[in-house]
Amino acid sequence: MTYVLTGLGLVLLIEGLVYALAPSLVEDLLAALRSLTLEQRRLFGLLAMALGLCVLMAAHLLGG
Repeated sequence: MTYVLTGLGLVLLIEGLVYALAPSLVEDLLAALRSLTLEQRRLFGLLAMALGLCVLMAAHLLGG
């Protein structure tokens, strides 16, 4: 449970930093996402999930 809360806290921290430091960038990103088809957004989401899994696996392997 500690890992879940730590991960959630890190996600919220990074999301908050993006909104606080570059709110116009968020609007541009949302506009770019609106221009993509549903299939492209799904593929982007799957790729992001795969990248996240790779990062977690690397962190696990490096951490011992």
